[in-house]
Amino acid sequence: MKTVILAGGLGTRLAEETSLRPKPMVEIGGIPILVHVMSIYHSHGFRDFLIACGYKGEYIKDYFSNFQIRNSDWSLNLQDGSKKIVRADLPDWEVAPIDTGSNTMTGGRIRRLEPLIGNERFMATYGDGVANIDISELVDFHQSHGCLATITAVHPPARFGCLDLDGGVVRSFAEKPQTSEGWINGGFFVFEPEVFDYLDGDSCVLEKSPLERLSKDGQLRAFCHNGFWQPMDTLREKQMLEEMWNSNKAPWKGTQDDNFFGGLSRQKGSSDRTYRFQGSVVRKVA
Repeated sequence: MKTVILAGGLGTRLAEETSLRPKPMVEIGGIPILVHVMSIYHSHGFRDFLIACGYKGEYIKDYFSNFQIRNSDWSLNLQDGSKKIVRADLPDWEVAPIDTGSNTMTGGRIRRLEPLIGNERFMATYGDGVANIDISELVDFHQSHGCLATITAVHPPARFGCLDLDGGVVRSFAEKPQTSEGWINGGFFVFEPEVFDYLDGDSCVLEKSPLERLSKDGQLRAFCHNGFWQPMDTLREKQMLEEMWNSNKAPWKGTQDDNFFGGLSRQKGSSDRTYRFQGSVVRKVA
């Protein structure tokens, strides 16, 4: 099954980093967050990726076109220029970075990839958000309900510390990464090919009309993920993910082989729309 990674947005809220490169290429632990996202799928056996490029997409194309050379040891024949790989511990991925337009919206980017996806089920997610989600369980859930689309519902990240008050006395204070109330769009979608009928033109925003119409038609279900989920929308969030990684407390790495990341060298908008649920049925997109 193919996985679409949406990687073409401007990333204006992270301008400190994205003025130089696309947001999915911003590094966490010396590795682009895009690769972190792809590794989540890799750990469940999904290794065929379509990267929907846009803003500064040439950086993504350059990264993967040089991936083998930068992440392996090799010998070079100086007479004829031929190279021979001496050591390589690389993921067996099929990666297609596709230019889907500089100003194309999320639904339009997926629509442009229809010829490469064909009449098959596929997955999609944002190239700037990580989670300790069980992709295999997500796919099983999608297959079980028979609808056209599955969205992963997550609890939103907490912006402020939580106070436990007794009168005016603070009994406890906790800086929580996520709240325990409410559900929002966390990406990690599974779609049937009929979803393309809901997408029209480059200006199509996936999180608006398509998901609203799917919900109205009773074709959208929610996979509720109660675990870790974190987008990288701001410099603060980037620094938080970096701290988790450097302290070996990155929840999204939990099922990964350390050798996978250890072998990679340093190479130089998720949506906040609200979803109302009744069981796993998405009743309203707001």
